[in-house]
Amino acid sequence: MNILSKTSISFKQLVIMAIVLVCTTSCVNLKKSTYFYETQDTKFMTDVRNLESVLEKNDLLSITVSSINPEAAEIFNMTNNNDARSSTVSGTTAQVAGYLIDTDGNISFPVLGKIKAAGKSKKELRDEIESELSTRKLLIEPIVAIRYLNFKVSVLGEVKNPSVVVIPDEKISLLEALGLAGDITVYGNREDVVLIREEDTGVKTLIRIDLTTTEIFDSPYYYLKSNDIVYVQANKARVASSSAATQWIPLVISALSLAVISIASFR
Repeated sequence: MNILSKTSISFKQLVIMAIVLVCTTSCVNLKKSTYFYETQDTKFMTDVRNLESVLEKNDLLSITVSSINPEAAEIFNMTNNNDARSSTVSGTTAQVAGYLIDTDGNISFPVLGKIKAAGKSKKELRDEIESELSTRKLLIEPIVAIRYLNFKVSVLGEVKNPSVVVIPDEKISLLEALGLAGDITVYGNREDVVLIREEDTGVKTLIRIDLTTTEIFDSPYYYLKSNDIVYVQANKARVASSSAATQWIPLVISALSLAVISIASFR
């Protein structure tokens, strides 16, 4: 075997080694890319008693009032038109009207005036309005319904469609939010999903969740609250694929291939 043949073989070996290197740096561990890996059939009980969120400043509410006298209730259904905007999954925005809880934590309600809303649950605010309407003899047997108009969560990071998701029914689990964002990509770290929650006091809580186990089903963070932020971090495979060394590998392979072809042509 002449020198050129030996050189050609060595270059071929280098090419093979480079290809193997690319494959090993880009592969993803099956266990780390699967939800609830190897979980057996089981049942979990989720505590739904504390799902109702406490109203906070800047919440936008729909408040409707009904009574046995519909004409008398009309004045209480004239919602104040606020220049508030709601983002949709597609990224568009729409102006919505409702009762905006101001920076002092109040809403301005027809006839009743300013009512403290921040810090209360929807049930507490509803009961208070119904009581005021009855006590002042403004309506007979009033019925008040309150809903959020800007209940939303943000899903960011290694998901197919990072977005702000508006939730019309005011109830969504972490898994549903990820589904609405197109699910975690193969490069997302399912073992370390970050949930960021801000309380009305301004305190932000950061919670780390492992979605390869079933711990989420026993977690108080299974259901999300309005303005929660879910961030999916990149796994090691994504970091490796973005590193400078990995970016140079295709160029090295191309150069080696060209060298092999050139040497072979001179044999």
